Amino acid sequence: MKKEELTIRNYVKDSESKRVFEEVFDSTAIESVHELATKGFIDGIEHVVSTGKEAHVFRGIDKAGNNVAVKIYKIEASDFNTMSKYIEGDIRFKNVRKNKRDLVYAWTRKEFRNLSLMNRIGVRVPVPIAFKNNVLAMEFLGENGKKYPLLKEKPPEDSAKFHKEIVAFMAKTLFKGEIIHADLSEYNILNTGDGFVVIDVGQAVLTSHPMAKEFFERDVRNIASFLNKIGEKTGFEELYEEIKQRKGKV
Repeated sequence: MKKEELTIRNYVKDSESKRVFEEVFDSTAIESVHELATKGFIDGIEHVVSTGKEAHVFRGIDKAGNNVAVKIYKIEASDFNTMSKYIEGDIRFKNVRKNKRDLVYAWTRKEFRNLSLMNRIGVRVPVPIAFKNNVLAMEFLGENGKKYPLLKEKPPEDSAKFHKEIVAFMAKTLFKGEIIHADLSEYNILNTGDGFVVIDVGQAVLTSHPMAKEFFERDVRNIASFLNKIGEKTGFEELYEEIKQRKGKV
């Protein structure tokens, strides 16, 4: 297919997804989807999974007919200042040019690398597949073609089990992966029915980042607040100590 013939209609099947895609994404996003498709990572985009301020997620399929999640960051709508504070200070991204497009491309690459690192240490996050510019293909998390609900939408049935497992997740990422999610809450965790999966890791930072401690403490506060909402009585200090006690056990 010639470059000038590319349109999103070559890949998007669902009419609502076409509308969402065409409203916010430019020719570069289409070309990026096309490149991932020519390499077999994406064979089509079926429908919108979620829409957000800075990115939309679509459910797609690969050449083998398996579901994949296709996350596409919006160039113009992205918050330059917010993204900058998570990238500046990250030793992996020292030479990112300070314009919106390059920052969004770096953010996409950063999410891919964070997912790769977290998968290597054995915590449950989506498996990254491939990326190009502002398009990221990764494992689709759901069943029967529908995504798993967020914990905000469907809290865990066994609160004590979740309490134990989220402490293990936070300890393992901190002490083994030396990485901090930096936006951990019930809005970024999926309920799989028998456990959970943490998503949206583009902002995650290494422990060497100058704001790592601040970000980690915010995560602890967010999770402590959620645990209290589901009946697990704890506070910031108690949860922080629980995580620290797992050092050497990850």
